[in-house]
Amino acid sequence: MAQFSRTWWGQNFLAAMERFADAGRLSRGRSYAKGSKIKSLKIDGNLIVAKVRGSVNPYFGVYEEPLYTTKVDFQTISPAMWAAAIALIASKASLISRLLLNEIPDNIEDTLAQINLNLLPKSDADFQTSCSCPDWGDPCKHIAGVFYRLAAELDRDPFLLFELRGLSRDALQAELAKSPLGQALAAELLLEKQPPHPVASYHTPLQTQAVDPNLELRDFWHSAKRLPQTMEPLPNVPVSGIPVKKQGDFPGFWERDNSFIEVMETLYEQVKKKGML
Repeated sequence: MAQFSRTWWGQNFLAAMERFADAGRLSRGRSYAKGSKIKSLKIDGNLIVAKVRGSVNPYFGVYEEPLYTTKVDFQTISPAMWAAAIALIASKASLISRLLLNEIPDNIEDTLAQINLNLLPKSDADFQTSCSCPDWGDPCKHIAGVFYRLAAELDRDPFLLFELRGLSRDALQAELAKSPLGQALAAELLLEKQPPHPVASYHTPLQTQAVDPNLELRDFWHSAKRLPQTMEPLPNVPVSGIPVKKQGDFPGFWERDNSFIEVMETLYEQVKKKGML
């Protein structure tokens, strides 16, 4: 069921829902999320409000297609806990660098677990749901549809995980940028955003060099210094993958279901191996 989403955070969100929601009822929301049943979905901080089309069912006296209001209200994390979480994240270069590059580290949950904090829901105490439909099941198919739609929204904006728990992307990155590691990384990122300087020419100007008129052609082509007979292997210098990773696993131009970064890593590895032959 978690394969409905393409990213690890969207899949883990649905997997978290499966742990404490009826899997059968939850699966009924797939068609609602993929079709046109969800007429609107608004996210305001930690509150999600959706308008979902219901079904005509004369058995229950429903003769016209109803429009239900579905709400999902996530429990926000206190400012004190967020301060502790930001201090922990800011102390780890691998985490703060990816967050400042608009990426969500895949070990963020394990890190926050050190201070008994979680972004993904662990129980139904982490959120409250309501729906105006007559189905008292938890979740009803309309709420389940909103869960699946929310997983798709997380695919597009993983920082929605933070916003649903009470901290916006801008606030998170602003706080991280205040730390020593954040200041260093922010300075480097600022340098990358500097506009290019205009130049008179895009090509290196040609320069002439005087040649000794007594120089023999043999000496010119063979040179006085002999070339080395053996070549030492070049050092294995890793190339930074930041320009590729900046757009994340699913950039706007990437229409496939698999991760763009994983594809590029496989391609680079193949090129590297071929270059060693």
